[in-house]
Amino acid sequence: MPLTKFQKDLAKLLSCNRKIESHLAGGAALHFEPNSVRFSNDLDYFHDSIEDVAAAFGKDEELLCKNKYKIQIEIKQPGYIRAKVANKEGASKVEWAHDTSWRFMPVVKKKDLGFVLHPIDLAVNKVLALAGRNEARDFLDVIDIHSKTLSLGALCWAAAGKDPGFTPASLLELLKRKGRFHADDFKRLKLNQEINLVTLKQIWLDALEEASQFIQSRPADEIGCLYYSTTKKKFFSPEKNMPQKEFVLHFGRPGGILPKVS
Repeated sequence: MPLTKFQKDLAKLLSCNRKIESHLAGGAALHFEPNSVRFSNDLDYFHDSIEDVAAAFGKDEELLCKNKYKIQIEIKQPGYIRAKVANKEGASKVEWAHDTSWRFMPVVKKKDLGFVLHPIDLAVNKVLALAGRNEARDFLDVIDIHSKTLSLGALCWAAAGKDPGFTPASLLELLKRKGRFHADDFKRLKLNQEINLVTLKQIWLDALEEASQFIQSRPADEIGCLYYSTTKKKFFSPEKNMPQKEFVLHFGRPGGILPKVS
């Protein structure tokens, strides 16, 4: 499992304080599965309001102190708190942050983690993160998501719904500027497998080309949606000219919503 034992135990302890409006997100949620490509550096808890951040931190701090953890606060401001949490077994950074409640799916509840942002929202967030910064960890995550969760094109298409300042095409143009990394950039990460830069680059170029074709194939009035297969019962990337009856459009909303299938 690509969480350290310390992070796993810490997340399990804090899971009892998680609520729909105070859920695990970020790298720890994305890389919780055993086949994840890398380890997360911290635990990120997202909250639907600034007030929720303060309330959740207060409860978590009390619980941590009760269980003999030391808390060293690094940043504390309205809507964002970062601390180093440690005991004799290890240490990890933990963040409590405000994020929009707008999402595609409701948060889900997982054993030993509590409420967690849905994988499809984690994927959309990661694409937006890579567009805004050029980090090797985000680049690696997006390639992994493209291979295992949903294609880059479909994620760009949906991400324009979460951040209407983007169009799928403008988002893709930003992503085309990413991916120029050296081996040393990945050595700083805790990886679960070896990285082949040549293979990684080719996968990225193929993903960008596929994304461009996908974006050109979809009608403009559907921008910002995900596509849910009525037969496969999952989000997917419909082929051009695929009959509408085979899928439904799924748009996000505050709190998220399940796909409506008649």
